[in-house]
Amino acid sequence: MTPSGGGHLAHNYHPLPVTLTGGEGAWMRDGDGREYLDLLAGYSALNFGHRHPTLVAAAHAQLDRLTLTSRAFDHDLLHPFADRLTALTGTQMMVPMNTGAEAVETAIKVARKWGHEVKGVPADRATIIVADGNFHGRTTTIISFSTDDDARRGYGPYTPGFRIVPFGDAAALAAAIDDTTVAVLLEPVQGESGVVVPGDGYLPAVRAACDAAGVLLVADEIQSGLGRTGTTLACELWGVTPDLVTLGKALGGGIVPVSAVVGRADVLGVLTPGTHGSTFGGNPLACAVGLAVVGLLETGEHQARARELGARLRSRLASLADDGLIAGYRTAGLWAGVDVDPAWGTGRDLCERLLERRVLAKDTHGSTIRLAPPLTIATDELDWGLDQLTDALRVR
Repeated sequence: MTPSGGGHLAHNYHPLPVTLTGGEGAWMRDGDGREYLDLLAGYSALNFGHRHPTLVAAAHAQLDRLTLTSRAFDHDLLHPFADRLTALTGTQMMVPMNTGAEAVETAIKVARKWGHEVKGVPADRATIIVADGNFHGRTTTIISFSTDDDARRGYGPYTPGFRIVPFGDAAALAAAIDDTTVAVLLEPVQGESGVVVPGDGYLPAVRAACDAAGVLLVADEIQSGLGRTGTTLACELWGVTPDLVTLGKALGGGIVPVSAVVGRADVLGVLTPGTHGSTFGGNPLACAVGLAVVGLLETGEHQARARELGARLRSRLASLADDGLIAGYRTAGLWAGVDVDPAWGTGRDLCERLLERRVLAKDTHGSTIRLAPPLTIATDELDWGLDQLTDALRVR
């Protein structure tokens, strides 16, 4: 079913030609009742699938009570949400926000304020080291240090104060640190770049470099966090504890935008009344859904499911690579980047062929597609989706 309507919508997206009207679990349907297996899960915003009954029930119940107070007043779910989210992530303090980009902006502001007030970097001199291939959001400041020309071009003048180094090169990162450096901001696994997984020694070496220089390590876990990689946080895969972590997407259960920065109390403690805020950040509806999400993760069931199904996904992709049907792949838990041979076609071509087979996925950077099924997907559903992928790749 193709999209309909007039020309009043800005063209900042190029969606696949399908108009969706409903969804449940790992499936969505269009207006004609045709069902599609969702292997994107809203870029990990739908880690628990569409309309998870526990999350929907929490939202419904809160809608009958209270939806917004602003932060001018407390409400009964705000502190419980902070307590349980920090316990889940092994952190000390939380700042609630709405979108992932807001969480990253919050972490940038906190790192700079900490650098000036605690580390002693002179005013307006704080610098933050980032990696090429990054994707941290779409705000003016964030796109200022993007290396994606589509995301950056035309939006200058750009915000200064960032140094870009190659992702995966800990030596280059360490060499870029100087007396003005207040933080290193990284995705443990780069999602938008095609699920790029660094070498095993990378994050521990980055952590060591930050410790040696008295620099904060800020992990952007907006896509990788909350179960996607088979652990609550992807940094756990390498035994690394960041100073700050940005969370979003899955934290809202695919129902409402919810994000947060969690981390060290002595760092987030630089925020004082009036220095940062958000009208909707930590609103009662967001906290109700966020608490339900935390409840789903506290059992460890979904993290274990991501590990189990992730091994199955990796095995199937290895077979496709062995058969010469794909040029390469990378996985982290139930998350994969799959590279298509440019001689075969583009990632968009593959996604369109998958759409014909009732499977939804998303291309990135020309020849790559991303697979991020809901963590609740059944084994036979995942197998069926990968069967369709195999079939689509065999068509020349």
